[in-house]
Amino acid sequence: MKISSFEVNPFGEIMYVLWSQDTRNAIVVDPGMMTEAERSRISAFIADNRLNVQKILLTHIHVDHVASAMWLAGETGADICACADDEFLANAMPEQVQRFHLPIEVPQVKPDEWLRDGDVLYLDDEPIKVLHTPGHTPGGLSFYLPVSGVVLAGDTLFAGSIGRTDLPGGDFVQLISSIKTKLLKLPVETLVLPGHGDSTTVGRELHFNPYLG
Repeated sequence: MKISSFEVNPFGEIMYVLWSQDTRNAIVVDPGMMTEAERSRISAFIADNRLNVQKILLTHIHVDHVASAMWLAGETGADICACADDEFLANAMPEQVQRFHLPIEVPQVKPDEWLRDGDVLYLDDEPIKVLHTPGHTPGGLSFYLPVSGVVLAGDTLFAGSIGRTDLPGGDFVQLISSIKTKLLKLPVETLVLPGHGDSTTVGRELHFNPYLG
């Protein structure tokens, strides 16, 4: 499986495209594009690689991660998948836009499928395990690809840091518990792909992250 990343929007959110060079099937994670130029760049990537986008996965429903979820679903026909514990955030896009003073309009996000901890999705034959990692938001999810040795952690865990917990639904104690009981239990060599910033590994964060001592 190939994993392509795109940094988008004023928050430096990282959108990921998981795709197969053989079948051209793909899954998009956290489409946070906020401009026509960003959307055009993603559309061109999908077209140039002849990708069949099958699902849109949301690690959580903050506007910087989902601004183009409904647009991309309309363009590709892919189902949007998220955790039901973030439904209150999906219904509050105008409030989120206002909170961050963004000069854009974002429609209410309407997931087609609610994911739960322990669910397993597939891109062709490769499993994607759903981990419920609340704390940054109540419905925070991480997506673990055991064959590729990768976890897409959203805003739960960053290189040398953790997600903020001062927004609606955030819970610091819950976030630390999610990281320690779910992410740090993965093999130490697992590559962590966060929603912002540089990649890291489970082992590196286990030993050096100052929030996890």
